[in-house]
Amino acid sequence: MNSPEIIEIAANALNDKKAIDIKAINVEDLTVLTENFLIATATSSTHVRSLADEVEDKLCENGVNPKHIEGKSTGWLVLDYGSVIIHIFTKDQREFYNLEKIWSDGKLWDLDKILKQSQGD
Repeated sequence: MNSPEIIEIAANALNDKKAIDIKAINVEDLTVLTENFLIATATSSTHVRSLADEVEDKLCENGVNPKHIEGKSTGWLVLDYGSVIIHIFTKDQREFYNLEKIWSDGKLWDLDKILKQSQGD
């Protein structure tokens, strides 16, 4: 499965479970780590786990499994799908690490189109 498909499925899974401020950043010209970051905020550490479980379930249904998961007991959980790394934070953790600022030279995806398209708008 390619990056746009992973981002679409994961972003919609996050949106369906009420994640806050979902953003995707293309960083393929900036790092060898990945092509894209998908970032979302959860309302609590329980919500972080719930969001991660939903993303993992939806991608697994489509035959995509994470290469690695990190941070299951913290306010920041990372799901590594190779070309897409998904970061789910509590509000405080997201503000502290501020990945959007660190990767501000990357290109933001227009998730409005992806989310509306999947919801049938």
